Parts: sequence; C-alpha cells; structure tokens
Amino acid sequence: FTVEYNYNSNHLEGNTLTYGQTELLLLFGKVSGEGHLKDFNDMKASEVSVKMMKEEAANNKDPLTQNFIRTLHHTLLREDYTEYRTLPNGVQSSFVIHAGQYKTRPNSVITRYGDRFEYASPEETPALMSDLVDWYNEEERKGELSPVELAALFHYRYIRIHPFEDGNGRIARLMMNYILSRHGWPMIVVRSRKKQEYLEALHQTDMVVGSIPSVGAHANIKQIGIFLKYFEKLVAKEIQTDIDFVTRKDEDLWWYDGEIITTRSKNTAHILRLMRESPSITYAELTSSLGINTSAIQKLVKRMVENGYIARHESGAWRVIATSVV
Repeated sequence: FTVEYNYNSNHLEGNTLTYGQTELLLLFGKVSGEGHLKDFNDMKASEVSVKMMKEEAANNKDPLTQNFIRTLHHTLLREDYTEYRTLPNGVQSSFVIHAGQYKTRPNSVITRYGDRFEYASPEETPALMSDLVDWYNEEERKGELSPVELAALFHYRYIRIHPFEDGNGRIARLMMNYILSRHGWPMIVVRSRKKQEYLEALHQTDMVVGSIPSVGAHANIKQIGIFLKYFEKLVAKEIQTDIDFVTRKDEDLWWYDGEIITTRSKNTAHILRLMRESPSITYAELTSSLGINTSAIQKLVKRMVENGYIARHESGAWRVIATSVV
C-alpha cells in the first residue's frame, strides 16, 4: 500500500517520479535516475503524512478536528513556498503557498470541458471547514451512513471547499482513507492511470449538485450518487485485489501497481523470476535458460523496462519492481 498509494496520489498531481523510483525511495531510502528535487521531497513528505493519518485513524475514540487536517497539510507541504506563474498577457506573477493554513486567495480549476469551476472563497472557508468537521463527527456518532458513504461524501464536500492553496486533492484522498481505516475498512488507491474516471465522476456530480461552492460543501448522500457509485466500485475493486493477492498462488503470476501483469508470453514471468533470483544475469544466460534468441529477449526486456516492471542499476544489475505472490 505504501508505494502504490504514494506513487498514485502524487502522480495524479503531476509528480514525475516513476513507480520504481518511488519504491526505491520509500522502501530503501535511495535515489535513482532523474527527477526534480521537489518531487523526491514531496514523495517523502507524502509517506510521513500517510503514517500520521494511519496513527490518527487508529485513535478512533477522539473526534476529528480541523487542527488535525491543518497539521496533516503542513506535514504534506513541509513549508511555505513561492509559486511563479506567467499570466496570459505575459506578465510574471508570484504568490506564497502557505503550509497548514487555509487559503488567502481564491482558487478555481479549468475543467477539461473548458469552463472555470470556482471553489469556496477564502472568506467563507473557515466556516465551511468548521461545518464539515462538525457534520462528520455528528454523522459518525449517528451511524446512519456506512463508512464508504461517509468517506465518499467527506471527500466530495472537502473538494468543493478546496480549503488550501495547494495539496487539496492529496489531502482529500488521505482523509477518505482516514475515514475508511478509522472504521476498520481497507484503505484504497485512486490509480493515476484511471485519473479521467476519477475526475469525470467528480465533474458529473458537480453538474447535479450545482456550481455554488457553499451548496457543494453541504451536499447530501443522494446528491452525490454518481460519485458514490464510482467510489463503491473503487472500494470493491481494491478489496477484490487484496483477496486475489492473498489467495492466488502461481509462480507465473506477477503484480504491478495493483493489477496482475497480463502478457501474451509466459517468458515475461520467467524473466522476472530469473532476474529476481540472479540480479546480475546476462542476456546470454537468459537466452540459454529460456531457449529463445537474444533479439527476442532484448525486445521483451525493453518492453518490461518501459512498463516499469524492472529497472537497471548503474552497476548493470537488474532490480525487479513487479511483485510475485510466491
């Protein structure tokens, strides 16, 4: 979960680190290949934020507070920083992103349909966040909504407020997992490769709820039916993936980023197994073991590198990123 969640949640927001770089950084504390320093630091801060979220969720006796959300945001962003942008007229503009503080300037997004969608204003944000937290604690106490419904509705309401100047999507996904984990449900990953499904579910729900931010921030479970349906499918898929990973035992079965690797040739699984057993294996040795020509081996390996299943160290040794269940 650690690698998959952090890779996908940050990749959704434009982080350039590969799955392999993320794994190497978070599991082994090492840096490999090219990448922006900010992307590496953001990924490490994301992992600290996940740990903080899980610890807070485990303490399910205390109510949710705004202070926790702001502290989580400060941990995620690490510190204040200046954002530079070029306006349509060519003029350079800059503004400070504040870690752990609610926004001081309006924010909005241009949808993929070309229209501007406004979030809550800075003036109304503190009151809307107070309403959100109070609503969550009361709904949790009443127990009328399932944990999945609570997580989906909190995520949607939070996104309509967009209380911070940056990092809102990442905080929304941390908080939905906070709610699921707090109630004993498995945490989930919104896959970056399925970003459009995620955004479209939110957009279609916005069309039902309406464009007024304060209305979106107080949406009810019936109004967000489209997003809830998407979210329920996401949770079901993650649970099924967890079950499959535990129950399906086959030496030719490999996983990558939450899905079974499907290929037309069993040689892919054989190469992965041989590289895992002998990281310094050569093309000649692979050819000898598999009984196919070197050119075919090189094409398979090239495709596996492009897909992110394997990576090669500067020393020449192979690192297998895909996971085997046996």
